[in-house]
Amino acid sequence: MIYCVEDERNIRELLVYTLETTGFEAKGMADGEELFQALSCDPVPELILLDIMLPGRDGYAILKELKKSDLYCDIPVIMVTAKEEELDKVKGLDGGADDYITKPFGMMEFIARVKAVMRRSRKEKNELLRCGALEMDLKRYEVRENGTPVELTRKEYEVLKYLVENQGIVLTRDQMLEHVWGYDFIGETRTVDVHIRTLRQKLQEAGSMIETVRGVGYRIRT
Repeated sequence: MIYCVEDERNIRELLVYTLETTGFEAKGMADGEELFQALSCDPVPELILLDIMLPGRDGYAILKELKKSDLYCDIPVIMVTAKEEELDKVKGLDGGADDYITKPFGMMEFIARVKAVMRRSRKEKNELLRCGALEMDLKRYEVRENGTPVELTRKEYEVLKYLVENQGIVLTRDQMLEHVWGYDFIGETRTVDVHIRTLRQKLQEAGSMIETVRGVGYRIRT
């Protein structure tokens, strides 16, 4: 779903129609109040198209509010506006916008840039795992707890990754042995317990998210 925040009805309807005819789901809204109401009730959109000159809060204020929110900061935003001064573009991009399209524009270019931002966003999501205060950068092979790097061994990293990928799900010790050490690993399930213990120590406060399910295994919960 793509949200289109544009106060001019004709433009809003044109953008929504163009998106829908090219295979996207789209929903239009006239101002920031409608946007945040939709965000609180509906599933998080894949993209927000945001005009700058809006009634009430302008696009810059809305963008700032989105980016400081833990719930909405990762939603990609494209500013779609008639403000074409370089300073306006810099302000939007520095504020966290993923692209800046000035009116008027061709619909083919518009759709191409929407697709480009969504491709980048999906790729970034696939390379970042988050669970509470934990963030795992799969591309850089890094773990951060509240923004602070955490040094893990290869196996500790793989155990944590498996838990985070399945957060909220109970994983048995046998499942973890098979996934992390491989089917041919000859050892005891105590190996998993040892790695969980060291993970909890290294992750400090975030380590408390790893729960023991007695007689079964472990799970991680936010």
